[in-house]
Amino acid sequence: MSVTNNSSFSVSLSETTDGGVGISTSFMLANEGVDSGLGTAGFTLTFTDGSKLDLINSGNAAGTHDISVPGGAGKADGVTVTSTNNAQTGLDFFKADTGIGFEWHSAADFMMDGLKVSASYSADNGVAAAAASALDSSWGIGATYVTDAGDTAITIGAGLAASDWKDTGTEPSNGSGGMHVGLSAVTGDLTVAVAYADGDKVVAAGTTTVEREIGDNTVTKVGVKYVTGDITLSAGFTSAEAMDSLTIGTKGTTVDSKDQTDAGISYAVASGVTANLGWKNIDTTDEGTSDNTGGTSWYIGASMSF
Repeated sequence: MSVTNNSSFSVSLSETTDGGVGISTSFMLANEGVDSGLGTAGFTLTFTDGSKLDLINSGNAAGTHDISVPGGAGKADGVTVTSTNNAQTGLDFFKADTGIGFEWHSAADFMMDGLKVSASYSADNGVAAAAASALDSSWGIGATYVTDAGDTAITIGAGLAASDWKDTGTEPSNGSGGMHVGLSAVTGDLTVAVAYADGDKVVAAGTTTVEREIGDNTVTKVGVKYVTGDITLSAGFTSAEAMDSLTIGTKGTTVDSKDQTDAGISYAVASGVTANLGWKNIDTTDEGTSDNTGGTSWYIGASMSF
């Protein structure tokens, strides 16, 4: 059992020039004794044609177009698995950026009805490779397409990214990079979604205690959500596999895996107040063998917004 208290205070600033270009940024207050550090916000330029340009800490465009796959309810505590299990369960696990770059977002209906696209690039930020790998540059592209098929609203999202790394010793055999694609269909109160991702990831020392190279990582997600009155029912399943290696430059040969099942019920108690009941189960293998660190958790809580 555990209790988690989270609080934040942020300020957003925006201005529109006489020419109609919007400029926005933000800052936040944080307790540096608890928070790992202050996240520096960049700038966003919003143009009169509806397109936007994010500058500095802009992110990677591949991660902008993930399909949202239903799962549990609220924010559940996870089940802690062995630290050497490196199967990645997110759809955009392969994205990377140095913080020194840009991400461009098209206006709606780019070249065709229902299409939005994004593109990003980040340059070398001057961080020395030292004894471990360091990100040198990255790029990403993504797209979301929305259309109707009778009474069903369909959303398709996809992303592609790649990055270059530097190292004073052996460089990674593959940098972080890969692809994801997903589809979501909404018919009335029912939502069904499925998504898939495949790629590689470099985890440099400093992010963790040991540098790792995670190759051939695949992620499959399926989920369903149904809304009836003030009650939302949801469930999802994620299956991930990867071959990790602690020897940079050498690909792994045995499989790490994580299979995660989520389910939840949310009830809108009042305006801005939602009660949540959730359940999660995780099964894992490390280097091809069950590591006995998976398990089941459930939780009950509430979320408030005002």
